[in-house]
Amino acid sequence: MANLLYLVHRLPYPPNKGDKVRSYHLLKHLAASHNVYLGTFVDDSDDMQYLPVVREMCAGLCAVPLSPVVAKLRSLWGLLNREPLTLAYYRDAGLRRWIAATRSKQHMDGIVVFSSAMAQYVPIGGSHAEIPLLIDLVDVDSAKWTQYADQHRWPMSWVYRREGTTLLKFERAQVARASKSFLVTERECGLFLQHAPESAGSIEVIGNGVDSDYYAPDPLRASPFQPGQVPLVFTGAMDYWPNIDAAVWFCHEVMPLLYQRWPNLHFVIVGRNPPTAIQSLASATVTVTGTVPDVRPYLQHAAVVVAPMRIARGVQNKILEAMAMARPVVAASQCVTAIDELARSDLFPALDVQDYVDQIAGLLLDQDSASAAGQRGRQCVVRHYSWSARLSAMDKYLPARHQPALAPVGSVTV
Repeated sequence: MANLLYLVHRLPYPPNKGDKVRSYHLLKHLAASHNVYLGTFVDDSDDMQYLPVVREMCAGLCAVPLSPVVAKLRSLWGLLNREPLTLAYYRDAGLRRWIAATRSKQHMDGIVVFSSAMAQYVPIGGSHAEIPLLIDLVDVDSAKWTQYADQHRWPMSWVYRREGTTLLKFERAQVARASKSFLVTERECGLFLQHAPESAGSIEVIGNGVDSDYYAPDPLRASPFQPGQVPLVFTGAMDYWPNIDAAVWFCHEVMPLLYQRWPNLHFVIVGRNPPTAIQSLASATVTVTGTVPDVRPYLQHAAVVVAPMRIARGVQNKILEAMAMARPVVAASQCVTAIDELARSDLFPALDVQDYVDQIAGLLLDQDSASAAGQRGRQCVVRHYSWSARLSAMDKYLPARHQPALAPVGSVTV
């Protein structure tokens, strides 16, 4: 049992949004065989209640409250220092002190970093260079910022493009010093290698999984929808700009065409922290739920689940979860191609407005085919997308030595 330092940019619990789903299951996987010392941020005050749950999984924990407003102001220093704003956003002296104290008390056999921004806490050179460093980049974050630039006007387009350029430089440097780095799809790997050809051989794919025991249809699960409604469901964290963009675009561009043929259609946007742009969509034919205690009833009783992402990096967990719930999924073509070929045949890709209309119409007109596609999707997820199978690919890079933990470092909130 090795001692591992695990650094994550957001508390990996509860697993209620894309990055937290992956970081939580990685924590769970590491903690099953190793002593894990977790350093992380808490950017939602509601998540403070879950610290005891996380603490039980760890040999040591440092959870730093992070105010998004304050962090955004702090990130502006990156403009003066000619560094990525992301690094300043997640920079904290208290976390750095905890890491140093932990490493002075405990021998660390390995360091696992989730999201490139957290690699700033791993010192360069000296004895640190002897410790295996694994970085789960997940997606090419720098490319995401460049995509944002294409969707915004100046001056934000300049800010986002600058962030893409500076963050890519940082990503390349971190991959160069890591023992191994991981991305979520072959497509993301190919994208990164286009910009960092020197990284060939240093990166590997570890795809996302899904908990198919949790995300499973239940005949006793009641529907949250009104009688007579034909619900199209979109799930996700609604304070995330790509989700905001997707929901607004779909509601304005696709739904009016569908209403002409199916006036009882109802677009249901399920997700936490919806901003004004999302809340203003609510109407007699559109429901904005905000935070819900359980997303599964909405997925299980959806006529069709949609993922109309116009900006997307890597595999969308929401798609795998909907497949596990045996529902037909119409998703952006770029989201479908990001998923392994095993599952693509059970998804319905769409590239533009007419594609979405045609794909959804076909499913609504042939419920038997829609149900069969949903069942095939679930079978595929159960067979090929367990988290344990996916994350076990990392094990060969983790230290195998047995290193008993010393006196617990303890848990702190700074």
